Amino acid sequence: MHEIPQELGDFGILIHGGWKKAKALLFNFFTGLTAVAGGIIAWLLAGNIEIVYLLPFAAGNFIYIAASDLIPEIKNQDCASRNVLHFLAFVFGIGFMYLLLFIEM
Repeated sequence: MHEIPQELGDFGILIHGGWKKAKALLFNFFTGLTAVAGGIIAWLLAGNIEIVYLLPFAAGNFIYIAASDLIPEIKNQDCASRNVLHFLAFVFGIGFMYLLLFIEM
């Protein structure tokens, strides 16, 4: 389920970067297919390797991208109230992930 908002975010970033909508949709579609391929490969290899060690690596990559690329971009915007809103949404997302962690246990 996390791929849907991620693909919407990727599309928004491409549009913000100056891409035309048709080109952004096409490239976003092809990069989205890699998630399907990765899911199939992980499912096939799940019996042979311990994939539990890959999950923290993937989560760390997403946190790095958010912290190094997206947060500085938010800080460059002029509207201070929008910056606070974006930061609160980011913190809420992290808190929600921790909540899900404790629900899963």
